[in-house]
Amino acid sequence: MRNESNGVPESHLGVDRYAPRSMTLDPRTPVVVGVGQVATPPDAGLDPAARPEPLALMTAALRAAAEDCDGAQAGGEAPAGHTLIRTADSVRVVASLGWQVSNPARLVAARLGFAEGDEPAELMVSSIGGNNPQALMHDACRGISRGEPDVVLVKGAEAMYARAQARRDPAPPGLEWVKEPEGTPAAALFGVEKPGATELEMQRGVILPVHAYPLFENALRAANGWTLQEHRAHIGALWSRFSAVAAGNPNAWIRTARTPDDIVMPGPGNRMVSFPYPKLCTANMQVDQGAAFIVCSVAAARSAGVPEERWVFPLAGADANDHWFISERPELHRSPAIRLAGAAALEQAGLGIDDIAFVDLYSCFPVVVQMAAHELGLAIDDPDRPLTLTGGLTFAGGPGNNYTSHGIARAVGSLRSAPGSAALVSGLGWYATKHSIGVYASRPPAHGGETSFAWRNVQPAVDALPRCVVDHDASGAVRVETYTVTFDRDGAPERGILACRTADDRRAWGNVSDAEALTLLCAEEGIGRTGDLATDGTLMLTG
Repeated sequence: MRNESNGVPESHLGVDRYAPRSMTLDPRTPVVVGVGQVATPPDAGLDPAARPEPLALMTAALRAAAEDCDGAQAGGEAPAGHTLIRTADSVRVVASLGWQVSNPARLVAARLGFAEGDEPAELMVSSIGGNNPQALMHDACRGISRGEPDVVLVKGAEAMYARAQARRDPAPPGLEWVKEPEGTPAAALFGVEKPGATELEMQRGVILPVHAYPLFENALRAANGWTLQEHRAHIGALWSRFSAVAAGNPNAWIRTARTPDDIVMPGPGNRMVSFPYPKLCTANMQVDQGAAFIVCSVAAARSAGVPEERWVFPLAGADANDHWFISERPELHRSPAIRLAGAAALEQAGLGIDDIAFVDLYSCFPVVVQMAAHELGLAIDDPDRPLTLTGGLTFAGGPGNNYTSHGIARAVGSLRSAPGSAALVSGLGWYATKHSIGVYASRPPAHGGETSFAWRNVQPAVDALPRCVVDHDASGAVRVETYTVTFDRDGAPERGILACRTADDRRAWGNVSDAEALTLLCAEEGIGRTGDLATDGTLMLTG
């Protein structure tokens, strides 16, 4: 049965689990009070040099978040939101891949009107990883609960579409994006900068996400016992549902619903990238998009005059990394970190997965959605509860590390429209390595009278799990565990990247370059085949 006012199934509305807004709240309770999204679409009719740079997109998104605090229209009066910006203690920027400066938060603060030397006390930039918007939310909420910052501004943006268009221009005018004065002090770093792959993995070709995630996808196919055709149908159906959500999202980059065949069948505009993925199964990073959110204490929200109906409560969160390198993970289609972090976040929120009305799973490639759904206990095809609120990184857009800020923004809007509801948002970094899961609600939790944000680090539990032993010098007979085939821009197969197991069950890595073998791996199941591995990594398939 659906709630008539918001269309959410009654089974996903846990009204009795939440306190009324009129209850007395701890003034240190964190609340999200404003979210903003901006985009400059491809059809805007602008030359690359005239398109907004990342700094402009970040600032515009934050101003939109300020207006959202008051429920104002774009450009409208927003006294509460602008009060929060002026009194911010912390300005945090999700690291941009296309605009690299040492202290982007200082530049944002200047654009917001802070005088040099009078900026907020904390200027921060994240490390690389799509987990960071959600992890920054957790860190902000924990600090607010402790009475440290009162108001935290988080934002991020990419202008990779503008950059790509400028490169295609035969006489480019150049992109004159803002630069820092020499000697600008670096912002505080949030997170840890660490390579996502080992030297051996990179030698064998695992260099970019589009090389790693197909390995997980093909491993998932084998674990489910699907044929190549059945697998393709599963991927197409999943991503077609995501495209339908994007079609209804006014901030999505691609707002055309696609059929399963549109998505999985290679053709003009949908070239093969890495088997089994054509382009429409990969994250779309060539976007000009920004998103921001404002999180503050209840005391700050009340002081600024933010209407209580705008408040959304981060209830709980958890973070963890899977075994950092792919080579060490015993099962390449599973994520213990998602399972443990999801369970911890839900437990602390006092909710079960069936109490969650809205879900936005990180969605750079189809496999991570399937992995996360399995670990969290979510149906992959529930029409009442899609696994995305945005449409995902292919269709809504994949602005580098900042996608999850867009997921948070959509979750906040959904919760405001459905009193008594809860949402789950996940972020992910590197090669399904770093995970951050947050649970939000439209009202404060009622269980035990506790109103503060709860967070748990489940890393010790993940670290205690078994690791795969890697044979860096493997040679001789091996069995193919999973693989992908990369393609050049003309659609020709280039190289096979294969994770293998030796006779003593150690993991080894190999490459296939023979054209006939590459074609075979894309037409018939390659997992379980045998081969002869040379010390230089060359693999000859033998069975």
